[in-house]
Parts: sequence; C-alpha cells; structure tokens
Amino acid sequence: MNKIIADHEIVNIHYPVEGNYIIQLKSPVNIPPVKPGNFAEIHISNSPEIFLRRPLSILDIDYEKKLISFYVKIIGKGTKRLGENNVGDKVNIIYPLGNSFNIPDNVKKVLIVGGGSGIAPFILLGKELKKKNIHTTFLLGGRSKKDILLTEKFSKYGEVLVTTEDGSLGEKGMVTDHSIFKPDNLDFDKIYTCGPNAMMKAIGKIAVSKNIDCEVSLENMMACGFGVCLCCVTETQEGNKRVCKEGPVFNVNYLKWQT
Repeated sequence: MNKIIADHEIVNIHYPVEGNYIIQLKSPVNIPPVKPGNFAEIHISNSPEIFLRRPLSILDIDYEKKLISFYVKIIGKGTKRLGENNVGDKVNIIYPLGNSFNIPDNVKKVLIVGGGSGIAPFILLGKELKKKNIHTTFLLGGRSKKDILLTEKFSKYGEVLVTTEDGSLGEKGMVTDHSIFKPDNLDFDKIYTCGPNAMMKAIGKIAVSKNIDCEVSLENMMACGFGVCLCCVTETQEGNKRVCKEGPVFNVNYLKWQT
C-alpha cells in the first residue's frame, strides 16, 4: 500500500456541534487509494509540547480535488489543539494506515452501527457498499440529538436509523435497545460497528448469538501507526495483536471478547 507523508493545507474546519468538528485538508500530491477502515496519523503542528501524532479514521476522500476529510471528537489536548488551527495552516499526516473492512461477495444486506466518533469510517464504507449494490442500514447512536451527525450524508448510501439515550431523536435507549435488534428484524448478512468498546462488545455478542458475521473497528490509542511502539495491542485468539498494524478492523470472533 502506497503511503503519503506530507504537509497538507487546511481548507475547511467546521464545527457542526460544540466539541466536534470536521477538518478538510488539501493534499500536495495525488491521493493514493484509500480503503474503508484505513486511518491516518496526524501531527499536532501548533502545539510543540505534543510529540505524538493522533490517529484518526478517514471520513471521506475527493480524489479529483485532492481533498481528505476527518471527523474529530475533542477528547483531549491533541484533538483540541488540532481544531484550533486556521484555514491555510498546514498539518503533516501519514496515510493510509491499517487494514480495511472486508466485503464478501455473498453479502447482500448489511447493518452498520456507529456510536459517537465511531461513525467516522462509515462514509467510505457506505460508498463502497452502494457501488456493489448492497442494501445498507445505518444505525447511529448518541446521548442526545446533538450527538447525531452526518445523517444527510449517510442517507445517500442507505437507510438511516437513530437511537438516543434521552429519546430526543429516534428511538430511546442504547443502540442495542433499538427495535432493529428484535429477532424478527435482525435479517442481515453482516454487521460492521465502531464506537465505544462497551457498545461494540454488545453488538458483537448479539451478532455471534445470531450467527451473523461481524467486524469491529477498534479505537485504541495508536502513537506510531506502524506497529513499533506496541501501545495499541489487543488480545485475540492468536495472542496479542497490534491494532495499528493487524487492525484496526477485526472480526469479532477473532477477538477474546466472546470468551
């Protein structure tokens, strides 16, 4: 896989809600092929005291205009400082990194479950599924309606369902409380999910119980992105694996969650 290591110019930073932003960068060269699930390591150039890059899932790509976008939830100093850059500033990024979601030829109907910043990898996945004429249902979860973002964009690639913990939008409850998980409704060939670990483990448990193939994209801290620092390891059926190198996408049966 060809990788880019280069300064990219910020062309847009948009805050749809407080604490969340979408940052769009212009590449100085043609963008190499990016697969759904790949991520980038971004240097926080406006903060000399922050040495480690921040891993971010790639939200969207415009190959013709050489644009790459990321959805960022502010969870610490690094993501906060990145969002304080201005249009015209440059940030150094390395991408594409990691593996990608697997789309078997026999899949006809899929469910994608995203919680919080876990929605980030699913625009590219939705595009790929639509190209393959695979029926896609997105289930987006959050604490309240202000946490549910990009529904119009997702709706271009499939049906969009919503659940919020306070009931302010969509069905009330956790994502696993949604009526799509009733036995008569859970008619899918594959499930993809990304978000908080507790949510992914719950989705994985349901998928295993219904014998539905399920892939998760882990959000472990990944300081290097190349498998050198070993800070992102996760337990699997074959021992510890590096999320940045062997992942971030894993089949739920490969993880030790279910044992």
